[in-house]
Amino acid sequence: MKFLISLFFLVFFGLVQAQPNRILLVDGFLHVGNGQTIDYALIGIKNGIITEVGNSLINSYDANDWDTIIHLDKKHIYPGFVAANSTLGLTEIDAVRATRDYNETGSFNPHVRTQIAYNVESKVISTVLTNGVLLCQATPRGGIISGTSSIMSLSGWNWEDATIFANDGIHVNWPSSLQGGGWWAEPAPKKQNENYSKQLKELNEFFVMARTYANSPKDVVEYDQRLDAMKECFLGSKRVYFHGDEIQQISDIIEFSKKHEINYPVVIGGYEAHLLGSRMKDSRIPVMLRRIHSLPENEDDPIDQSFKLPYLLKKEGIIFSIQNAGDMEAMNARNLPFQAGTATAYGLSEEEAIEAISLSPCKIMGIDKKFGSIEKGKSATLFVSNGNALEMKTNQPFLILINGKFMPISNFQNELFRKYSEKYLKN
Repeated sequence: MKFLISLFFLVFFGLVQAQPNRILLVDGFLHVGNGQTIDYALIGIKNGIITEVGNSLINSYDANDWDTIIHLDKKHIYPGFVAANSTLGLTEIDAVRATRDYNETGSFNPHVRTQIAYNVESKVISTVLTNGVLLCQATPRGGIISGTSSIMSLSGWNWEDATIFANDGIHVNWPSSLQGGGWWAEPAPKKQNENYSKQLKELNEFFVMARTYANSPKDVVEYDQRLDAMKECFLGSKRVYFHGDEIQQISDIIEFSKKHEINYPVVIGGYEAHLLGSRMKDSRIPVMLRRIHSLPENEDDPIDQSFKLPYLLKKEGIIFSIQNAGDMEAMNARNLPFQAGTATAYGLSEEEAIEAISLSPCKIMGIDKKFGSIEKGKSATLFVSNGNALEMKTNQPFLILINGKFMPISNFQNELFRKYSEKYLKN
């Protein structure tokens, strides 16, 4: 039975209870996620998978083939945005230690997995989802090797249900080559870290041990949980995410990755990656760029240096995405679209900025065959906004789908706003 969904029904009831299986979205403005756009877009979804993408003025459709047809009236359609390198779902209140579940004791913890710590009932998640961020990479913190991240959906009954890609990579906090410095109001010069070589040697020895273990027959070596968690970094598709910003760090990460024959190295941070130019480009190591809404690292940097970094990486031909790690990063994941919006004012086109928080992180993490763009055969993980989703005033989700299922488009903060707005209006 075919039915049309009214704007009122979508906004206030969210179609959460009765989930249709054959959905057709018609006449929206589609941002594909790969740099392309389609006006008067037609998107067909069956059993959570996108089966048709085209122009409704050219591609005809039989209304009887769909149980739900939604006319979007030129509203903007986006692929779900991705909060890469995030503690979203791993912390609820940063100031309350008991709610933080992302940092374990010890220095080398590749076997520690965030997947099982992910809390689908987090109240923070609902406030992020309603800004168009529909996927996250739940990432550990602390130590030299923090642990193993997993890519999670912002919807599910439990962590198993929410898992998109379990144990996608380990996270290495590269030693800092510099020490000291001050905050922006009290600048101070930085100096060389005298222990840098010693710290690097310690990390190198662990990777030598891990690579030897990975290449040894099972009956020759005794099982080691930490080293076993590293095997796929050398033999499979498990990523190694190196956290580092300085030019010395990034240069050494390139050499380290070659030396240890790491299949999929990634730099997280990458503040000075653009300074390596063609060397960084030729290495084919992608960068998950640090938070754009932040102050410069060095006292002689321009005040808008962080805003320009996406464009500088693009100009050098370096593969990159945008992420949001930093203070209060879980709750601030909702601002990820606005960071991409800032990048459009400093050199990126709108579609390049959208790609930097959708398809690009999915490519880097290895899930782009199913997520990151709105194309045939991919998961129907997308949202529709009344206006430009990269702008604060116009990011107004009208419809949200994760794997073809309708999600609520309101959260408890919206409800509190409406509640107290009505109170004062009555008075």
